[in-house]
Amino acid sequence: MSQDKNSAGTRFEPAQPIQLATLVDYQNGSVVSREILKGATGKVALFAFDEGEALSEHTSPFNALVQIMEGEAEITISGQPHRVTAGELILMPAHQPHALTAVKRFKMVLTMIRS
Repeated sequence: MSQDKNSAGTRFEPAQPIQLATLVDYQNGSVVSREILKGATGKVALFAFDEGEALSEHTSPFNALVQIMEGEAEITISGQPHRVTAGELILMPAHQPHALTAVKRFKMVLTMIRS
């Protein structure tokens, strides 16, 4: 896909609809990520987790909004596990430890606003 020179930080064609799930693919035994938009105040990234794959517990200095596009994840925030499925979203608050595990293969959108 080409990139509009006036849309710095965009990883897809501006002003054209696209199916989000097609911008990131599953890989066996892996977590795949693709940043699709980045600016001074935040970013949007897509992830594809193979079943059983995980991101270990960590923290972020900013709120992170996770929207599950397909599949099922267990997202643990401050020790509390949450099952999140396609069409649902959850806010991972800044400075609170969180971890993600693929109960089933899943794809998600991560939106982080730096403020």
